[in-house]
Amino acid sequence: MSDLLVLKFGGELLDPGSEDPGLRASEDPGRRASSDGGPEGPRLHASVNGEAADPGRRTIAKDAPRRTRLETVVAAIARIAATGRPLVIVHGGGKEIDVALKAAGIEKRQVDGLRVTDEPTLDVVVSVLAGAVNTRFVAALNAAGVRAVGLTGADGACGRSVAAPPHRAVDGRTVDLGRVGVPVESADVSVVTTLTRAGFVPVIACIGLGDDGRLFNVNADTFASHIAARLPAGRLVIAGTTAGVLDEEGKTIPMVDADGAARLIGSGTATAGMIAKLRACTDALAAGVGDVLIVDGRDGAALESAATTEAPPRATRLTAAAAGAARR
Repeated sequence: MSDLLVLKFGGELLDPGSEDPGLRASEDPGRRASSDGGPEGPRLHASVNGEAADPGRRTIAKDAPRRTRLETVVAAIARIAATGRPLVIVHGGGKEIDVALKAAGIEKRQVDGLRVTDEPTLDVVVSVLAGAVNTRFVAALNAAGVRAVGLTGADGACGRSVAAPPHRAVDGRTVDLGRVGVPVESADVSVVTTLTRAGFVPVIACIGLGDDGRLFNVNADTFASHIAARLPAGRLVIAGTTAGVLDEEGKTIPMVDADGAARLIGSGTATAGMIAKLRACTDALAAGVGDVLIVDGRDGAALESAATTEAPPRATRLTAAAAGAARR
C-alpha cells in the first residue's frame, strides 16, 4: 500500500484571524518536551507571575497571545513533513468566501454542504481560494520549513472536471448547482506526483478545470477524495472543526462504515458540511484509498497522530464495508 498521505483542510482552519480558545502561541501540543533541546524540541517553560517556572515542567506564560488555527495547522504539517512521508494538501476556503460574497452583495446559497455557484459567485471563489487562501497558506508553510508549492486544479489539469449533475438534496429537492464541478478520471495528476517525488508538498486549492478551459468550484472534500484516489494515497485525512463524526449526543463515533454513513445522513444526524465529508470519504474508499479518517484540525496533536499512527483517540475512521451505501 502507498505511504502517500493526503490531508484536506477546511477554510475555517486557515483563517489567520481565528484563534483556538485556551491554546497559547508558545504552546506546541504535538511536540514532546526534551531536556536537551534535541530533535523533539526544547522544553517549554515560562515566567508565571514574575517567578521562574520549573524548567522540567511544561508551562505556558499566562499572558502569551493565543495561537491561531492557521499556526496550529502549519506547526502540525511541519512535523508531519519532517518524517519524510510523501504529503499532498487540499484546502477550501468557505469562511473567507462567505465574507467576500457578503462584501460583494452576492447571496450565499448552499445545499447539503455544497455551494450553489453562479458566475459572479465563481469569480469570488477563485479569487479567494487561489489569490488569498492558497498563497497565504503556502507562504506560512515555507516559513515553517515545509517545501510547499501552491496549485489549483487547473495546474497540469490535475483537477479536470465536468459540471455536476442536478443535486438530489436530503430533503428531496432537486437543485441545479451551477458552476460546481465533479473531478473526472481523465484528470492528469502527474504534476502532483512529480512534486512529491522531488520532495515538495503540493498545496492544492479546490478549483476544477473544464475541457473548454472554464473553471469550476469543486467541494474541497470531493476534490481531496479525487486526488487521494488518483495518486493513489494510502491514507486520506479530512480535518474540520469537530472531533470526527458526532452522534446525536455530540460524542465522537470511532468507526463508521458506508451503511452507517447513509444512516447518519438519512436520520439528519449528519448535516450540511458533514454530509459532503461522509460522501467524499465513502467515495475514496470505494476507489481504493487504503484508510480514511475525519479529525479535529484545531488539535495539532490529533492531526499529527492521524498522519503518523493508527488514529487519534477522538477521531472517526471510515471503513469500506458496503462502500457506496452513503449514496442511497
